[in-house]
Amino acid sequence: MSRGSSDDSTGEHAGRRPGNRVAVNVLPYAMARLLLVAVLSCAIYGVARLLGVTEFPIVVAVLFALVIGMPLGIWVFGPLRRRATAALAVAGERRRREREQLQARLRGEVVTDQASEEG
Repeated sequence: MSRGSSDDSTGEHAGRRPGNRVAVNVLPYAMARLLLVAVLSCAIYGVARLLGVTEFPIVVAVLFALVIGMPLGIWVFGPLRRRATAALAVAGERRRREREQLQARLRGEVVTDQASEEG
């Protein structure tokens, strides 16, 4: 597969590895959500200690933080989530297009690089 002929079909990130693009966008979102759960866990545990609960299990604090943090992370980290979702959609479309081209080649059809679809 030549890189020069597929530059038009891969969009603006031609020549770059698409997997890196997805990781660059998904990893910060995942890390931000995990950090939110960690901060909430510490806050829940700290509040329990301040209220005088001396034997409050950390596992309970983490579970409460997960229940609170997962929906909260969707709203708080909305821009990161939208960017990650867009990157995953682009990667999914690229994989779908490559799979269709491969299936066409396996059937013995002549495959053009999106030139006929764009016109």
